[in-house]
Amino acid sequence: MSNAAGAPLSRGENDRPFYIFTAVVSTAALAFLAYLLLIRRGGAAGGVDLRFLPAVNASLNALAAVFLAAGWVAIRQKARRAHQYLMVSAFASSSLFLVCYLAYHYVHGDTRYAGGGALKVVYLLILASHVLLSTAVVPGALLAFYFAWRNAFERHRKVTRWLAPIWLYVSVTGVVIFFMLRGSLPSSP
Repeated sequence: MSNAAGAPLSRGENDRPFYIFTAVVSTAALAFLAYLLLIRRGGAAGGVDLRFLPAVNASLNALAAVFLAAGWVAIRQKARRAHQYLMVSAFASSSLFLVCYLAYHYVHGDTRYAGGGALKVVYLLILASHVLLSTAVVPGALLAFYFAWRNAFERHRKVTRWLAPIWLYVSVTGVVIFFMLRGSLPSSP
């Protein structure tokens, strides 16, 4: 490849627009999430009730974890086409999760852990690691898909080597957080 002046592009130079796109999308998603959780805090959304969404979100996280694990098995067995379908399914599940998560928090705000003691400390540690590591999933997944699409499989493997365990951890801990939150809330009559 070459640039507009005809000079050959250095390795990765032609990837610059995608890196910028990934940075913009990731920053926008994080900024919107920060706005929802730290500034808006839910409320008045025309009487919309989305209290069913946390269970849907936990299901989407569980589904993403299953697709990720199955995709790992598929690529180990050299079932490339199955791996591709499974990874697209994991990405779709996680993307739908993100949309539902944002909608829920836009309407209802945060759900606080109602328990106390050692379980609250465990919950907060899991939540902190979940939130911190989740920030890497969007840009990492976009990069992994991009490199696979460009047939840059060595670069794809470098990204997925660290992305796969993070994405799996975030998906599984999303389910754990759901159950810990539900277990801490008082029973409804």
